[in-house]
Amino acid sequence: MQTIDALDSTLRSYLNPEQSNQVRRAYFFAEQAHYGQLRRSGEPYVTHPLAVAGILADMHMDHQSLMAAMLHDVIEDTGIDKSAIGGQFGATVAELVDGVSKLTQMEFGSLEEKQAENFQKMALAMARDIRVILVKLADRLHNMRTLGVLRAEKARRIARETLDIYAPIAMRLGMNTVRMEFEDLGFSALYPMRARRIDAARRAARGNRKELVDKIRHQIETTLDQEGHDVEVIGREKHLYSIYKKMKSKRKSFSEIMDLYAFRIIVDSVDTCYRVLGCIHSLYKPVPGEFKDYIAIPKANGYQSLHTVLMGMHGVPIEIQIRTREMEEMANNGIAAHWLYKSDSQTANGSHARAREWVQGLLEMQQRAGNSLEFIESVKIDLFPDEIYMFTPKGRILELPRGATAVDFAYAVHTDVGNSCVACRINRRLAPLSEPLQSGQTVEILTAPGARPNPSWFNYAITAKARTNIRHFLKHQTREDSITLGRRLLDKSLMALGSNLSELPQQKLADYLQQHSYAELDDLLEDVARGNRLPNITSQQLLEKVDPEHDANGTGSGQPVAIRGTEGFMVSYAKCCHPIPGDPIQGYLSSEKGVVVHRDRCKNLGDISDNPERLVALRWDDQVEGEYSAELRIEVENRRGMIAVIATRIHSMGVNIEKISTKDKDYQFTYVDLEMLVENRKHLAHIMRRLRSIESVRRVVRVSN
Repeated sequence: MQTIDALDSTLRSYLNPEQSNQVRRAYFFAEQAHYGQLRRSGEPYVTHPLAVAGILADMHMDHQSLMAAMLHDVIEDTGIDKSAIGGQFGATVAELVDGVSKLTQMEFGSLEEKQAENFQKMALAMARDIRVILVKLADRLHNMRTLGVLRAEKARRIARETLDIYAPIAMRLGMNTVRMEFEDLGFSALYPMRARRIDAARRAARGNRKELVDKIRHQIETTLDQEGHDVEVIGREKHLYSIYKKMKSKRKSFSEIMDLYAFRIIVDSVDTCYRVLGCIHSLYKPVPGEFKDYIAIPKANGYQSLHTVLMGMHGVPIEIQIRTREMEEMANNGIAAHWLYKSDSQTANGSHARAREWVQGLLEMQQRAGNSLEFIESVKIDLFPDEIYMFTPKGRILELPRGATAVDFAYAVHTDVGNSCVACRINRRLAPLSEPLQSGQTVEILTAPGARPNPSWFNYAITAKARTNIRHFLKHQTREDSITLGRRLLDKSLMALGSNLSELPQQKLADYLQQHSYAELDDLLEDVARGNRLPNITSQQLLEKVDPEHDANGTGSGQPVAIRGTEGFMVSYAKCCHPIPGDPIQGYLSSEKGVVVHRDRCKNLGDISDNPERLVALRWDDQVEGEYSAELRIEVENRRGMIAVIATRIHSMGVNIEKISTKDKDYQFTYVDLEMLVENRKHLAHIMRRLRSIESVRRVVRVSN
């Protein structure tokens, strides 16, 4: 158990006496506030904040973070409030304590909504002062170390949330030492038997490998010494959780995972890193494609190092990492390394800048996410990257997760570039937006002023930023479409009653909106378009002419609503009858789907005639746009290559086939069912005539229901 005196001696090694005295004063304040409180283990409660401060002191964190660590449970567990802490220790420390206190309520294993809401609080707290999350990580680390005193079920829940959220955050902030301890402690709590078995196997392997490890280390040290390099060579050992993950994901045995011998070489300067790399490559043969330069292009969390894999003696693979002492410190402690807190007005160093950029990205995602569950889904995607690096045409480097596509790249450049993206060039050649990118490629995004995101992008966009922005745009677009359609439907119903929206008295409209709990007219129009509120009943209520016998079919005596094909997401076309321009049509107002367009003789319209108030009179506009699905059945003779002949004929007319299938009628004839995109009935009639002219085609008919 650490004492305040032992902590004080650590603090005096890097803080000035006044700062270490302030931390000491915070300890005595916490001791008094928590007097009489015990931890589940039976120890005085103050041992916990003292241990949390000790973890941060080992990272050389600043005195304000240490004071916040001492006081982080005071607001939550005692009668002392934020203002009292501010009066004693200053506003900055009070803000830090308040930020950590709000995060203490996070229950990641409970209801998803609560988990997500609380994670949003974390993002906001980090945005105000990123030290909040560092104190929280240290708090969680000490709780994980003392997990043994809890009930098994609660321990597993805490272990799961640590592996799901806190370990990835520690990794994203570059705090590798904390991340590895989180993972090993969480793994041992979740799967104690697996952890014991792997640990026993690792210990046995360590004894068997010792002689070869020493021999390789000696060879490396001797070679570098002869070249005049003063270096430190450390044998690296994989931690339990990484062995388990590799065994599971790569489906390999323990012996296959442990085949690799890993060493870290610590040097004095960046220049020496590259010189040492040359010496190592002359000692052992490098494995092609396994060299990575994270010094020239650091990882997203600020990690820097040279990585190479060599083929050593007896064909043993050796993994080498070469870095400076500063890089080693950065790799272990991330943004907490040699902490010097930077305010917004000062220029933060590389790791702080990256951390702030990440947190700002979280805030942007939070603002665009429809709800907290969407937000946390995006964050989880963002927390598990395996980076690749691409270049813009001007040479700027962008980092993206492995498997990212040009859509992800476009949104990484800028949200507006993503929203107006229409095509891309990869290494100067035109490529599909869905093509996965590779490290080192130059990607150019082609945009168009009127372009907008396509819902199909969800199938291959993988970054949180891209998916959040696509979802946000489409939701916004859907609302605009709904409002426009709702206005037309309501206006049409009002016209049947001799009025329209613009003629309605404003006070009457305002009273109606208030009575039905609508904040504004657009909300009412959106509900009308979605089918949640019927336009004919709404118009009667607005005009106070509720007449059950009036307009029983709901279509009104006014003109039918014209369909232009540009209504967007709130007008869809029935799959049962495939209406196309030129067909007599009727609409059905479906809840949440808006207007579904059917051919007026569609059998399904007869089935839903029990709700005549949901039927809407429709017609095609004179200037209808777009292409529409139509289905044909072709009866052909059973001859080899007939499908190819039909497909070629359709392709020659510039028509897209959406679906093709065959069904034998008998031994002599076959049915070919085709679904294709056409402009209107004339276009379809032309296609049918061309198909009938093919030899061996007996009949061509349009499929209705």
